[in-house]
Amino acid sequence: MVKVLMKHPLRSGLAALAMLVGGTQSGMAEALMLPVPTVTIYPGDVITDSMIRERSFPESFRARSAVVEAPFALIGKVARRTLLPGEAIPSNAVDEAKIVTRGVATQVVFEENGLTITTMGTPLQSGSLGEQIRVRNTDTGRIILGVVQADGRVRIGN
Repeated sequence: MVKVLMKHPLRSGLAALAMLVGGTQSGMAEALMLPVPTVTIYPGDVITDSMIRERSFPESFRARSAVVEAPFALIGKVARRTLLPGEAIPSNAVDEAKIVTRGVATQVVFEENGLTITTMGTPLQSGSLGEQIRVRNTDTGRIILGVVQADGRVRIGN
């Protein structure tokens, strides 16, 4: 078959093109695209779009743990440990940004039927948006449950 292709330059060019296209398609099917850091990301850093790019990994790539598969799942999250450039990011290496920090005084709000009561409290745990946390009322010393709001306050009641 090689002799036939050599005698017909047009066939030989088409065969080479078919091999190139076929090789590219099979190469694409085998690639696994995962987000990786472009720079070293340290614990506590908020991940931005400019810190992430996609890199292809072979289909046989097996991470030591579950890895993040989409870049949008990382944007706005906080690194829990150092993330190295070009390496797949384990799912447990990132966390939601904490709005309320344990031990840092925050405002506690109770609102119901137009009545608003505010006081100060000390969170007993850090919390992200919508998370229910325990807070110690600084006036009474009682521990109450509340939900973290976007503005950093903790809402109790309905």
